Amino acid sequence: MKEKVMEAAAEALLFAMGEAIPVRDIAQVLEQDTEDVRRILRRMMLRYDEEGRGIQIIELEDAFQMCTRPSAYEYLIKMTHRPKKHSLTDAALETLSIIAYKQPVTRAEIEKIRGVNSDHAVNRLVEYNLVCEAGHLDAPGRPILFATTEEFLRTFGVRSTEELPALDPEKMEEFKIEAEEEVELGIEEDS
Repeated sequence: MKEKVMEAAAEALLFAMGEAIPVRDIAQVLEQDTEDVRRILRRMMLRYDEEGRGIQIIELEDAFQMCTRPSAYEYLIKMTHRPKKHSLTDAALETLSIIAYKQPVTRAEIEKIRGVNSDHAVNRLVEYNLVCEAGHLDAPGRPILFATTEEFLRTFGVRSTEELPALDPEKMEEFKIEAEEEVELGIEEDS
């Protein structure tokens, strides 16, 4: 199959599906080698970027998706008159961070780290499709495990959770001390 034909077919697949497609599935449909398809898609990504198109191809773990370029978002808003951008509270961001770095994680583990009930934050993150149920822990009660989604990767502009910034051990120790001090203050106020 000629490369131009493969590009056109891959572009049509990505456009029509509207979601991330594993590269192996694209390769299977095109009856091509996975590495050849990955190379072609990455070249298309670069060309779209260089030409400043309103759409882009993004890579999410081992899948590719065609989507609107963020710089064109304001025009979509004008067309639809309904902004869809969700804003996250500090509690939701804190909960999302815990899930992203500790996944898969149970609600109880999240609450142990945060020190407060996290039902609302977790439910909001599931509603926004930033986290999802990733199974059940093999423990009494079989608690739900939560993990991040492809939407999380898209929203934060990373290919995989491995690209998340590393946590600074000194900062982690500072956070731990601050949390312990907050707990102590809470105990003293209750007395």
